[in-house]
Amino acid sequence: MKTPSLCFVLWVMLSFISCNKKTNTNMIDSWKQEILDTELRFSNMAQKEGMNTAFLAFVADNGVLLRNDKLIKGKESIKSYMKNSTSKGLSWKPDFVDVSNSGDLGYTYGKYTYRYQDSLGNDVTSKGIFHTVWKRQPDGSWKFVWD
Repeated sequence: MKTPSLCFVLWVMLSFISCNKKTNTNMIDSWKQEILDTELRFSNMAQKEGMNTAFLAFVADNGVLLRNDKLIKGKESIKSYMKNSTSKGLSWKPDFVDVSNSGDLGYTYGKYTYRYQDSLGNDVTSKGIFHTVWKRQPDGSWKFVWD
């Protein structure tokens, strides 16, 4: 009679412990900083080395871009899309960053400025809000999966 009761008590305790895991605040702050640092490296690379180079360096293999109501899925498709870009510069700065309690997904958003040449050869400046979703990779780095 003791064994079933003991097993039940242990099961209840383990269930309670597993349902009430405390998230380490220090880890969340550290993960947010990792994402912020990654976003800033991404932005700096885009300004110094060009948009195409930066996007291909920071996109996950299964990353997705939303551009003009069209989804561009996967790194190879993004590479093909980017090679036709008439970008004259892209800059952005994150205003907000958050990360999941598990530290494997995060997101940023903020303001961007995009300069490009239209089909008539005119220089155009577009400003707006960006939103990027980041996923931790098996090597511990962060790559974007949505932009």
